[in-house]
Amino acid sequence: MTDTPETDLPETDLPGPDVPELPPRLALAWGVAERPERVPRRELSIERIVEAAVEIADAEGLAGVSMARVAKSLGFTTMSLYRYVTSKDDLLLLMLELALDEEFPAAHDPADWRAELREWVLFVMAVYRRHPWALDIPITGAPMTPANLRFLDVGLRALRSVPLSDDEKIATVLLVSGYARNSAGLERDLNHAVAEAGDDDGVLGSSFGDALRVLVDEVRFPYLRPLVERGTYVPQGEGFDEIDDVAWGLERLLDGVAAYLAEKTAAGAPPQDVFAAADHEGIAEVEAGVVVANAYASDAKVKKAAAKRKEAERRLREDQKRVREREKALRDARKAEAEAVKVARERAERDR
Repeated sequence: MTDTPETDLPETDLPGPDVPELPPRLALAWGVAERPERVPRRELSIERIVEAAVEIADAEGLAGVSMARVAKSLGFTTMSLYRYVTSKDDLLLLMLELALDEEFPAAHDPADWRAELREWVLFVMAVYRRHPWALDIPITGAPMTPANLRFLDVGLRALRSVPLSDDEKIATVLLVSGYARNSAGLERDLNHAVAEAGDDDGVLGSSFGDALRVLVDEVRFPYLRPLVERGTYVPQGEGFDEIDDVAWGLERLLDGVAAYLAEKTAAGAPPQDVFAAADHEGIAEVEAGVVVANAYASDAKVKKAAAKRKEAERRLREDQKRVREREKALRDARKAEAEAVKVARERAERDR
């Protein structure tokens, strides 16, 4: 066994050399945490720990992840992990960082806010499909880690051409990201329920159609009753669902943003070509976009380019850490010199 660099982290965007002190978990995510104490014959690293935890979560869900389980999968003791990750909460944060560390498609040229925002939502949902356990990690505050902030940055990029204030742009990204998260969660939970049910089609209600026609009366359910009678509420065989609920909802959400932009433009906001791509019948584009988002994330060339970027970032981060260490050594040396000068001056004054 040989030593490996202790600085390996989920690869992220990098801070500059002068970084204010951060809480330990954020320092880990940004790659500016202090290195663990060296011990001989170590082949463990933060990167390996986080990758192992993500593999377990992808296979078994978040419930399968524990410090002991991750340590066992790597062939180390549980205590050895704590030299790198001080708590399970820190591990979860780093797992989410790794899951979110994706290469987004390039911006449109010319800017196309509606298409780009739609693409962003679909990409977020694709990430949740690949790592459904990420939906179970509680939100504890505003995004503060590199991968989370990069997601936000790309969402804001989609709105670069529209006449919205900074607050309105952030609120818009929050609106559509909430839609993506909620839709992905419903999709995951329903798929899980269907898989657990096996041949039982009662999960989707199709086996209860006849019963509902009797039980759902027009007195207690005056507005639902017609839908049950027409077979709209429960599945009615192949081709029963004419609307993709997620795609339809996303387009209506974008319609709302477009309407607000129209009001701002009418009220005198700077004229911009913000409606050029407004597609009120864009459900087919949404469905195609899901395929594109999934294919893009698994493209071999994209993965190879991302790997090169991550390696370059890792080396840069190590160089930046060395610079910070040398700057600290220089500051300490200057402080010691100033103290020595002060002592010498005081001694000289006493001896006069």
